[in-house]
Amino acid sequence: MVTSILKKISDKYRTWPHKIPFALWGYRTSIRTATGETPYYLVYGMEAIQPVELEIPSLRILLESQIPEVNWVQARYDSLVMLDERRLNALHHVQLYQKRIERAFNKKVKSRGIKEGDLVLKLVRALLPVDPRGKFKSNWVGPYLVKKILSGGAVRLTDLDGNDLANPANLDQLKKYYPLEGPHSQML
Repeated sequence: MVTSILKKISDKYRTWPHKIPFALWGYRTSIRTATGETPYYLVYGMEAIQPVELEIPSLRILLESQIPEVNWVQARYDSLVMLDERRLNALHHVQLYQKRIERAFNKKVKSRGIKEGDLVLKLVRALLPVDPRGKFKSNWVGPYLVKKILSGGAVRLTDLDGNDLANPANLDQLKKYYPLEGPHSQML
């Protein structure tokens, strides 16, 4: 996040070290979507005083400068007592935000309709030694038999000889395998 702020405010690559304090200030004093609060408030229990508020006093600064010190200390103590409640609200806000993100993600997930006993192909993600086929090599291996579907989308697979695969696979790395039927199946 700070790097994206630095990219916006640095016009030359040599100036970025001098702009770090400004980028950090901007990050710490802007409201985070996940918490609904600024990081500065969650740490210190009060909103940061912007540098411009010192030059041109805002209403908040004027009111705080006119109250007696005893009343200011009492108000500060009360705000610190309420800080735990604000932090709990921020935590609740984070949990709601995570659920919204999860719902948005789950809308895009396509169910592949894979169940125990189906034949599937598995996506090859690991880099293999140099393959002479190059970019024309197959991205899928198998077929495998789905032995058991575990919680969280993990799947135990078995090859067609009955040997279990050592590691479970994710459902998103599998697709159904439909064996060829008809006159062309004898050619294989």
